[in-house]
Amino acid sequence: MLNSVIVVDDEASIRNAVEQWLSLSGFDVQLFTCAEDCLNRLPAHFAGVIVSDVRMPGMGGLALLNRLQQLDADLPVILLTGHGDVPMAVEAMREGAYDFLEKPFSPEALLGSLRRALEKRQLILENRRLHEQAGLREQIDGRLLGVSRSLQTLRRQVLELAPLPVNVLIRGETGSGKELVARCLHDFGPRADKPFVALNCSAIPEQLFEAELFGHESGAFTGAQGKRIGKLEYADGGTLFLDEIESMPLAQQAKLLRVLQEQKLERLGSNQSISVNLRVVAATKPDLLEEARAGRFREDLAYRLTVAELRLAPLRERREDIALLYDAFSRHAAERLGRSAQVPSGPQLSRLLSHAWPGNVRELANVAERDVLGLGETELPDTDAGQSLVAQQEAFEAQCLRAALTRHKGDIKAVLNELQLPRRTLNEKMQRHGLVRETFLSTE
Repeated sequence: MLNSVIVVDDEASIRNAVEQWLSLSGFDVQLFTCAEDCLNRLPAHFAGVIVSDVRMPGMGGLALLNRLQQLDADLPVILLTGHGDVPMAVEAMREGAYDFLEKPFSPEALLGSLRRALEKRQLILENRRLHEQAGLREQIDGRLLGVSRSLQTLRRQVLELAPLPVNVLIRGETGSGKELVARCLHDFGPRADKPFVALNCSAIPEQLFEAELFGHESGAFTGAQGKRIGKLEYADGGTLFLDEIESMPLAQQAKLLRVLQEQKLERLGSNQSISVNLRVVAATKPDLLEEARAGRFREDLAYRLTVAELRLAPLRERREDIALLYDAFSRHAAERLGRSAQVPSGPQLSRLLSHAWPGNVRELANVAERDVLGLGETELPDTDAGQSLVAQQEAFEAQCLRAALTRHKGDIKAVLNELQLPRRTLNEKMQRHGLVRETFLSTE
């Protein structure tokens, strides 16, 4: 339960007595002699209660109440009043004060009012947290598209990891969306307003890697004209995304490890240490620990990067997402190119569902864009040698259910009529494919 209390009173005897009562009762107490100091040092999103005298030199308790309500209208404020201030305090309660206590007051009266105020504060903060989580879930549903269980798990993991100050390793095949997941980790966390810096480790020549990562001073090496800020320094306060981390030269791995351990770096040609505060999200296709055992990657850096790990399922393992992704890519390409979005025919949908998708989501996006451009139906194998008939049937069934739920915006009765299914059968199939009616209620 919450137990933080701020007491504002210019009388030392009142402050000391209140602090003693509350501390003995288990409260975390912070004292201020004036309202101005309280406002200047009030923590953001303060999760407690303010107790303030009404009459003080400078800003009084009523003015403080007004300022606090501007910061947070739901922040409980208990006013301490003299006998002549009672009518004023009653009016203040009409304007938003939580309670008032007339001096002299008993410890029991103060403790009772505080506990009630803190219970109310706890409920309000929990309600806010639930609303924020619901909003984040809605946002991430539109970023990481898919109805498969693996995508549902991934979205949950991203929201859990995004606010945490830990490095994350993303493992997945080429084209599976690793950078998009890294971007979500950044955008849904506390570093969202700071830089997101992406670096593909396989695209930089080894002789230029150190300068690209750490930056350099003017004249640090031949051709180094002027000072240059490196990716690590530029990402200060934000997130550095290192794609294909397994391609990083071993010499640079040692230097990156030192930066992660000490949170400091030195530009090439400089002896000055620069403090950096950044989160590293790395992406790889192979297992980094296996790479380390083979001598191609530093084991200590692998452990440093893999504080948390996310695995992206290849598209062939989540075929129920294919139609949804194709539709999204088609609409996006149509909007960008000024064309009409394409709706796949039955045979084309069957080929989309049975294709192996070695290029994963990136390949599917390319197919959708080609279809929008009208370049002729993309040649795809009719079947995937690694995909059983039962698996293909399951994927097609999931797509049919999802399409019907989308068309009817979650109207179960209309879906039953269209698909000619008993209610119990539809419920079982929706549960098996991870489909939830609420997901489709607001679908346009």
